[in-house]
Amino acid sequence: MTRRNNGSLKVGSEHKVIIEKMAHEGQGIAKINGMTVFVENSIIGETCLVKIEKAKKDYAIGKVVKILEASPFRVAPVCRSKQCGGCNLSHMSYEGQLIFKREKVIDSLKRIGRIDAEVYDTLGMKTPYHYRNKTQHPVGVKNNRIVIGFFEKRTHNIVEIDDCLLQDPVVDKVINTVKSWMLRYDIPAYDEIAHRGLLRHVVTRVGFKTGEIMVVLVTNGREVPHVEELVKMLLENVPVLKSFVINVNTKKTNVIMGDENITLYGRPFIYDYIADIKYRISPSSFFQVNPIQVEVLYDKALEYAELTGSETVLDLYCGIGTITLFLARRAKKVYGIEVVPEAISDAKYNAEMNGIHNVEFIQGAAEVVMPEMAEKGIKADVIVVDPPRRGCDEKTLDAIIKASPDRIVYVSCNPATLARDLRYLEDRGYKTEKVQPVDMFPHTSHVETVVLMSRL
Repeated sequence: MTRRNNGSLKVGSEHKVIIEKMAHEGQGIAKINGMTVFVENSIIGETCLVKIEKAKKDYAIGKVVKILEASPFRVAPVCRSKQCGGCNLSHMSYEGQLIFKREKVIDSLKRIGRIDAEVYDTLGMKTPYHYRNKTQHPVGVKNNRIVIGFFEKRTHNIVEIDDCLLQDPVVDKVINTVKSWMLRYDIPAYDEIAHRGLLRHVVTRVGFKTGEIMVVLVTNGREVPHVEELVKMLLENVPVLKSFVINVNTKKTNVIMGDENITLYGRPFIYDYIADIKYRISPSSFFQVNPIQVEVLYDKALEYAELTGSETVLDLYCGIGTITLFLARRAKKVYGIEVVPEAISDAKYNAEMNGIHNVEFIQGAAEVVMPEMAEKGIKADVIVVDPPRRGCDEKTLDAIIKASPDRIVYVSCNPATLARDLRYLEDRGYKTEKVQPVDMFPHTSHVETVVLMSRL
């Protein structure tokens, strides 16, 4: 039981602590007089001198003043930014990161799901840098200067970034070009508090195998002055530019993208491959951020599906058909179900473009579509789910149980909701067989997991 702050933890006070374990977001956890203290940039097993920055009733937040006894996994961070929260594990060796992510999955399964399944070692990258194919850079003003970068952790303060070790180096050229254009033509940055100004975000998408670049300006209005000049500047500095889009978002909201896209140069999409399958990617399409590791992830999902060529498969939350088309190479028939109409349109196009004809994409909510399919006599041998971070809702899980597939392959980006959903399925006749973490986001605390469940 967490002890309440009895007044001994004063803001500004310093304490010698031992980091006993790691929180799921990557902070170290220590105890001071029974109180839980979260310590950024610390590693399990370290002895640190910690300064208390916040003291709440039930916990405190501390900052490392000095490492007294370092972990064998501690390394010097390669990122020069000390404020950006993107690489929150960069002080830990890559080996240590992979161990932490496996332990994170194990903890969630046991603590939340009461599931004691074997969790395999995390599958990592050979070169864990420059892996992001999509970036979203907020634009603002700081000290009377235009800044384009990333938000500081847990704030909307923009940290200016000249180069980022997680994104493709071509993105640095895009950002520097946009900043030069803003300065040259006096383009106002967006002020999210006053809801004034024009340029809100710069979004980039990179085709890792095709080399194609998409640049999206998210603007607070449809009229963008001197935009033709920006296109010329981008083509000079980024010759592989294939798509330049204005995304209009005039709402006072934290949601980055608006509903309207205006293509001003090239195509309204780019192409890229996962393995030998080609995909069309639009400004708002969901496409896995790490195209190198996504092949590892999907190969594992395909392995767990245990397809022989005679199975009927349902792919829930199918998006633009990324996993669906992978599965179709080994299955008799695959149905992709997705609630977003634009994603279904892209999925159908991707299937046709690749000459894959044993797939069918259906727009709608899974809990509605699946009973309709059952009424038509369609029986699923395998169901694959790849939901958003919030996991599956109970209606979807109930629909899966009623469909009674032999196997469920669950792909998750959130160990907590994964554990919750596995518990629900285990209580209703399924057994967790295999659990494989995959590192899709090196140097961050995020982890993807592929799980095989079998019907008892």
